[in-house]
Amino acid sequence: MSDTFARSARELAAVSAQALGWKPDEFWRATPEELATSLADPRAPGAEGALSRSDLETLMERDRNG
Repeated sequence: MSDTFARSARELAAVSAQALGWKPDEFWRATPEELATSLADPRAPGAEGALSRSDLETLMERDRNG
């Protein structure tokens, strides 16, 4: 593992803990896409709208069965 990667991972873990309230294991279980989506500005141009109730229920069901 390069020093640059390790430093970046520590910095992102710290940002995640502060901004999202994630514990270290939650950070390490997250995919890069989940991290990027969680930290993205929802008002940014091209950002997707809010999660629909149906999408949320699908994700919750997938997590329960996962």
